[in-house]
Amino acid sequence: MKLDVDVLRYLTKEDFRVLTAVEMGMRNHEIVPAELIERIAALKHGGTYKVMKNLLKHKLLHHDASKYDGFRLTYLGYDFLAIKTLVNRGVFSAVGRQLGVGKESDIFEVATEDGTVMAMKLHRLGRTSFRAVKSKRDYLKHRSSFNWLYLSRLAALREFSFMKALEEHGFPVPNAVDCNRHCVIMSLVPGYPLVQVKQLENPEIVFNTIIGIVVRLAEHGLIHCDFNEFNIMIDDDEKVTMIDFPQMVSVSHRNAQMYFDRDVECVFKFFSKRFNMSFHECTADIDGTAVDTDDSGRPSFTSIAKDTGFLDKELSASGFTKKDHEEIAKFIEGGIKKDASSDDEDTEDVGDTEDDEHTSVLNEANTMGIDSLQVVDQVLQHDEQVELEGNVRTCEGGPSSEPENEDSRNEEGDDETVDDDNDAELEKRLNKVRRRAVTAARGGRKTFASRNTYKDKGGKSSNSSKIQRQLSSW
Repeated sequence: MKLDVDVLRYLTKEDFRVLTAVEMGMRNHEIVPAELIERIAALKHGGTYKVMKNLLKHKLLHHDASKYDGFRLTYLGYDFLAIKTLVNRGVFSAVGRQLGVGKESDIFEVATEDGTVMAMKLHRLGRTSFRAVKSKRDYLKHRSSFNWLYLSRLAALREFSFMKALEEHGFPVPNAVDCNRHCVIMSLVPGYPLVQVKQLENPEIVFNTIIGIVVRLAEHGLIHCDFNEFNIMIDDDEKVTMIDFPQMVSVSHRNAQMYFDRDVECVFKFFSKRFNMSFHECTADIDGTAVDTDDSGRPSFTSIAKDTGFLDKELSASGFTKKDHEEIAKFIEGGIKKDASSDDEDTEDVGDTEDDEHTSVLNEANTMGIDSLQVVDQVLQHDEQVELEGNVRTCEGGPSSEPENEDSRNEEGDDETVDDDNDAELEKRLNKVRRRAVTAARGGRKTFASRNTYKDKGGKSSNSSKIQRQLSSW
C-alpha cells in the first residue's frame, strides 16, 4: 500500500478521534460496529458517520457488511495514527522517499527539524508473499487468534528491544530512536546491502567480521535466524552493519543449532559464489576467542562458550524457558547466602514445625472426609441395590407372594429394631456424614422433585411407573 502523507495534513482532530475509536474497538472485535465507534469516539456535536465517510474516501477505513455493518482499520490508517503520534512527540517532522520494500515491512526516509535524516520502518505482516507468520514466527506464543495489525505491533516492539540491547553491548546495529505501534524509528545506515556489492578490496576481512558477529551473538545467547546478504549493510569503508531482528531466538531453543548452522551456511555460500573464496585455510580465532571448526572451516555451535551474556534472558527471546531463567538466577546469585543469625534460624525452625503440624492436621481432616465419603457411597450403593432387588421381586412374585413378603418384612423389622437399640449412636453419625457428603456433592443445593413426577407423560416412562401399572393390573 502506497503511503501518501499529503492526506495527513488535511485530517482533523475528529478524524483521528474516530480512527482511535476504531483501533480501540478492534481489541476485541474483528469488525467494529458503527454504534460502538460512535460511543467510543463521543464527538461533541455528533457527525461520526460523516467522519467515517471521509475516512473511507481516503482508504483509512474498510467497510465490511458480510456479518454485520462494521468497520476496521487499514494499514494506511494505522500508519497515520503512528506517524501522528511520533510527530507530536517531536521525533521527526517530515517523511521522504521510500528506501526499500520487504516481505514484512516498508522503509521510508524521515527528517527532523534540524535536517537529520533517519529511517522509518513500518511493519506490514499479512502480505500475500508472507502469510505463514504463525508457523515461521513466534510472535503469538500461546495465543490462538490473531490480527495482522496486532502482529505487526508485536514485531515492531520486539525489533526495537533487540536493537536497543545489541547497541548497548557493542554490536554493529542501527541506533534505535523510538517506537510506536508498528513503526520503528532508527538511524539511517550509510551503505548498501551486501547483495548489491560486486567487488570488495578485502573480502577475507569482511568475511571474518561477519562470521565473528554470528559467533558473538551466540556467545551472548542469541541467534539471528535470518543472517544473509540481504540483512547485512556495508559502506564504502567496508564497515559491516546488521539489520532485521524480529525473528531472533535464544541459544536454548530446540532448533538453535539448526538456525546457527543455517546462518553460517548462508554466509559461506554467498562469499564462495560472489568472491570465489576457498575456506580450507579459515582462521580458528575469531574476535580473539578460540572457536572449534569442522573440516570445511565452519564454526561449531557446540564449542561456543555461551556465558558472555544473557541477552536471551533480558529480552525473553524465543526458546528461553522458566527453567533456564531459574538456573541463570542461581548462577548469578552464587547460591543461597547463609548470613542469617541463629535466632532467625530458630524462629524459622519453629515456624516450620508449626506449619508441618498444621499441614498434618489438614491432611488428617482431608483423609477423614474422604473415608466418610467412601462410607456414604457404599451405604448409598447398598440401599440402591436393596431397592432394585425389592422391585424385581415384586415384579416376579405377583399377588400370591404378598403374605410371604409381609412376614419377611416383619422379621426384618424386628431385627432392625434390635440393631437400632444397640447402634443408635453409630447411625446418627452415619446420617450426619451422609447429609454432609450429599450436600457437598450437590454443591450445597437442595434438589426438589418436580410437581408432575406422579403423572405418566407418555413415551419413555420411569421404572417406578411401570411397576405401579403392573401391580394395578395384577
